[in-house]
Amino acid sequence: MEAENGGLRHDWTAEEVGAIFGQPFMDLIFQAQTVHRANFDPNRIQVSKLISIKTGSCPEDCSYCPQSAHYATGLEKEKLMAVEEVVEAAAQAKAEGASRFCMGAAWRGPKGDDFEVAVAMIEGVKALGMETCATFGLLDKWQASRLKEAGLDYYNHNIDTSPEHYGEVITTRTFQDRLDTLDVVRDAGLHVCSGGIIGLGETTTDRVKMLLTLANMPKHPDSVPINLLIPIAGTPLADAEKPDAFDFIRTIATARIIMPKSFVRLSAGREGMSEEMQTLCFLAGANSIFCGQKLLTAKNAAPGQDKSLFGRLGLSPM
Repeated sequence: MEAENGGLRHDWTAEEVGAIFGQPFMDLIFQAQTVHRANFDPNRIQVSKLISIKTGSCPEDCSYCPQSAHYATGLEKEKLMAVEEVVEAAAQAKAEGASRFCMGAAWRGPKGDDFEVAVAMIEGVKALGMETCATFGLLDKWQASRLKEAGLDYYNHNIDTSPEHYGEVITTRTFQDRLDTLDVVRDAGLHVCSGGIIGLGETTTDRVKMLLTLANMPKHPDSVPINLLIPIAGTPLADAEKPDAFDFIRTIATARIIMPKSFVRLSAGREGMSEEMQTLCFLAGANSIFCGQKLLTAKNAAPGQDKSLFGRLGLSPM
């Protein structure tokens, strides 16, 4: 297959991706690890830190999200942080081994003075010598260009799931809205960070089509976060059935094979994974994680646990 030889394809079919996803597990892992080793150092992991710079009261109705104003989750709402606070948090993250600092805000899209404050945060973090990443919702062309000028490296905007299943999860913005934002981000020269969530009630076909959408973009996302749903009381997906662990690992492996040069991030939900499951994800081609005990509002694996696991596996941060 061309991907195994380091080539990049943007013309995958659902049948091809489904065949990769559904092959015997050992063959899938071997293929994914082969592709991974052809493109990355298999013993290095990119480490990012994610914080919420503005928490809660989001007007969107994403069924999985505790920050949505549509659901009563008991989340304590917080106003936009001060620039100095964010830069201080970034400096601490750098000292703990993070090379990229990600800032998330519960907005449909940034507006007015809040946007300029966020720009100042990006400039401050960039001045520390760290890579910068932001997830602020929908963007227009001017905003994307302004973020690029400020020194933003990555913009995260997940597609979440397949186009077919998307309407079951979110109704306040369309799948095309998300693709449009990714287009303006890419056109502005920013690195694209885009992936999805496993556990939204989707089928295997939905997982395949989510990956297909990402791999057939004009340029593969530079970073592909694969999240495991963290069910939150008060959200419509609070009682969602937990996906099979092997299906999650299959998603990681398939992403690695069809997007061979992208970073594949083992993202939300890691706190609830065994060390053995995380290790299989790394073996399947995941080479990026979030550090710290909190991801926006959700728990994450403790730094000490990560250091211990990395030591036993012989992994080191990039």
